Amino acid sequence: MGKILAILLLIVIGLTIAGCGGDTAEERKDQAKYRRITADEAQVLMQQTQDYLILDVRSPEEFAEGHIPHAINIPMERFGEAPPQELPDRNQTIFVYCVKGIRSMNVANRLAHMGYKNIVEMGGIQDWHGAIEK
Repeated sequence: MGKILAILLLIVIGLTIAGCGGDTAEERKDQAKYRRITADEAQVLMQQTQDYLILDVRSPEEFAEGHIPHAINIPMERFGEAPPQELPDRNQTIFVYCVKGIRSMNVANRLAHMGYKNIVEMGGIQDWHGAIEK
């Protein structure tokens, strides 16, 4: 019994070392991509970019308390498998933010997996030094 357990343990260790732990090169290749930048970098990029969209993924209540001018609000909870109808152009640059950057990373990842090509995750509004609109 002990020999069988030792052999199984060696097999598991060998597979883990060999990279069979579930994150194969093919899986990494299929992972969707988005860009992560700071709020300050986003402000600069917004000045250099045309036809972009700013996406606030906080709750409607948080959005009403103050948001980046011209941002649209689609709460994170609304993001499922289907692309939101408010975001018809998968090639448009979309800046995504929330409060601290956690929900925005989640949504940026989901959008990238839906086939959006120019997702820019810019963290949270707490780091935004520009104008705030109510």
